[in-house]
Amino acid sequence: MAEAHQAVAFQFTVTPEGVDVQLSREALKQIYLSGVASWKKRFARIKNSILTGVYPATPSSWLVVVMATVSSMYCRIDLSMGLICHIRRYLPSCHYLSFQHQTLLSAVLFSTGVWFSGILLCRQSLKLLLSYHGWMFEPHGKMSWSTRVWVALVKMISGRNPMLYSFQTSLPKLPVPSVEATIRRYLESVHPLLKDEKYRKMEVLAQAFQQHTAPRLQKYLVLKSWWATNYVSDWWEEYVYLRGRGPIMVNSNYYIMDFLYVTPSPLQAARAGNIVHSILLYRRKLDREEIPPVMALGIVPMCSFQMERMFNTTRIPGMESDTLQHLLDSKHLAVYHKGRFYKLWLYQGGKLLKPRDLELQFQRILDDPSPPQPGEEKLAALTAGERVPWAKARARFFSQGKNKVSLDAIERAAFFLALDEEAHGYKRGREDSMDSYAKSLLHGRCYDRWFDKSFTLVVYKNGKVGTNAEHTWADAPIMGHLWEFVVAQESVPLEQALGEEGKGKPNVNPKMPKLQWRDPGECRKVIDSSYRVAKALADDVDFHCFQFSNFGKGLIKRFKISPDAFIQISLQLARFQDKGSFCLTYEASMTRLFREGRTETVRSCTRESTAFVRSMMDPAQGQLERLQLFQVAAEKHQQMYRLAMTGAGIDRHLFCLYVVSKYLGVESPFLAQVLAEPWRLSTSQTPQQQIKMFDMEKNQDLVSSGGGFGPVADDGYGVSYIIAGENLITFHISSKFSSPETDSRRFGRNIRQAMLDIADLFNVPANKVAN
Repeated sequence: MAEAHQAVAFQFTVTPEGVDVQLSREALKQIYLSGVASWKKRFARIKNSILTGVYPATPSSWLVVVMATVSSMYCRIDLSMGLICHIRRYLPSCHYLSFQHQTLLSAVLFSTGVWFSGILLCRQSLKLLLSYHGWMFEPHGKMSWSTRVWVALVKMISGRNPMLYSFQTSLPKLPVPSVEATIRRYLESVHPLLKDEKYRKMEVLAQAFQQHTAPRLQKYLVLKSWWATNYVSDWWEEYVYLRGRGPIMVNSNYYIMDFLYVTPSPLQAARAGNIVHSILLYRRKLDREEIPPVMALGIVPMCSFQMERMFNTTRIPGMESDTLQHLLDSKHLAVYHKGRFYKLWLYQGGKLLKPRDLELQFQRILDDPSPPQPGEEKLAALTAGERVPWAKARARFFSQGKNKVSLDAIERAAFFLALDEEAHGYKRGREDSMDSYAKSLLHGRCYDRWFDKSFTLVVYKNGKVGTNAEHTWADAPIMGHLWEFVVAQESVPLEQALGEEGKGKPNVNPKMPKLQWRDPGECRKVIDSSYRVAKALADDVDFHCFQFSNFGKGLIKRFKISPDAFIQISLQLARFQDKGSFCLTYEASMTRLFREGRTETVRSCTRESTAFVRSMMDPAQGQLERLQLFQVAAEKHQQMYRLAMTGAGIDRHLFCLYVVSKYLGVESPFLAQVLAEPWRLSTSQTPQQQIKMFDMEKNQDLVSSGGGFGPVADDGYGVSYIIAGENLITFHISSKFSSPETDSRRFGRNIRQAMLDIADLFNVPANKVAN
């Protein structure tokens, strides 16, 4: 690495004979190679901008159009219908341009205009085609003729070999639903949760809002939808994430786990070297836009804009609102181990360090016996506590000198790496092993993760890994896309995949790149205060993770039921068994079918699902009646999910109307009450197999453990689940010890029993495992 060589390209000393200049050929070579690598990246970005800018056409297609036009002229066929002659009249007269040259230039200009017009026509046609969502509402396994024609047209216009951002300008905008439709769906969603008197009051509030306040707010929102790329995303990012003044640890950040059963290497430094190298390979593909866009059904592109800020991104604290700092590139990594921070260079001579070289760096850090500097050990607790104290401390204690340089090294790093001193992971026979693993990833010790970084990679002493991700820059499926690539790389030993490049002796002789801090003095009080706040929050989190292996999506699909609907209705049954009542339920769905789309809420507690749950509690109900009610509830859930995905959700529209009302100074009792309602059951499914790099069914040992998040309400549950393969579903349940209303393990038992009880309706024994 560069630090292993002289820090400067030349040295000089003053002697009686004059100035003696000593050049370092090796240092000059490294500077030259780094410069070449930087210019290559610039040219690659320019090239990608051009290719993305003209997609679905290609630069070679422009040449074909020009040659066809010129050839037709030589054959005395005027394809331009006189336009080439018209263009020629407006070209400046010059003795350098003969009549033939003017004609040729006019033909090139005409061809270029035709080519650009074709590109715009294809893009607008594709945007119109992608605005059609009828395919999503058709019965599973059946396709109407209109949808078949639509599929053929999309395939024909979409082009071949798209780059990551090729479809961005062809994606439709998120539509603004009508107020009437949103109010109707909202009242329908709360009807099973409210008693008759409260529901009538809510109806009155909703009708008054719809008739008097909403029309004015809606006009502003429609105006914004015309002007902005997405009428929700910027306000959602600012007001839901960046303006939050409480701790983002537990409350906002989420985590993703390693393989469930397999640990590719038990050596901490070796696993860190392999996993960091794989992440940087992904970043290189991301920078080059070589990652193909995620496609629904293999033909419908999803928005990729969230991937832009995956690396080199940090949340910067502010007094009233935080900001996101994103850099185009970063060549180093920030590392934490035993209370000490390090700056680790990732490149030598413009080339990415190999896994062996990275392993050597990490081993030197693990072997470093030096103690932390004063105030250094718990410094990261500032990112775990309240935002305002962190913003004040940053401005006062980290704005100059050593502290500023070291803080910049962390905030400008590609990402953050924590070499953890503990061992975690799934252990057969120990039900609590996953619980402590989840808590460690979500909050750690409250000072050994940099919660403001886009993500923190955690490598444990037994080789297990995981990530803690900040939520502002993107949603969990984006981080999941990276994680799938990384773990898939390890499905084949990385050294084997790299061939000779990964073998042999390390090529670097590293120095200790340790960050230096000035004694923070009074800042220690702020650090200790933030740590106390974060520690109290972390200690209050109750986590329970378990594997449900009685059956999985294979058996559920044989019932002709959506696995997600099956689980969501099971959660409703489990919640009723837990508390004897229903609650407002949040399920995250994505709106990435639209440009810059993020998420929408599916209100999973419906009239149909509550009717089914009540039937399960009623001994007088027969199995056939229960089964019919379940099927109706599952179909209703699927319908709600489809509406949310296609821009006809409830909550993002109401949220934006509320923001407009605040800008206009309009008070709305209806909106105030809607946004104050607590989500006592917040759920999310972790996506699986976004990247087809290996066959999950043939590599069942490589199943993922998924990830999770903290409880949204103090007296509620947070439930994340991953449907891993045909026969396994992993649940991550969070709640708070301080609430007498919740118990994560009890709720886990209820979920397991609810899944089995519903399977019994299909005449499947409770102990049956899908074959």
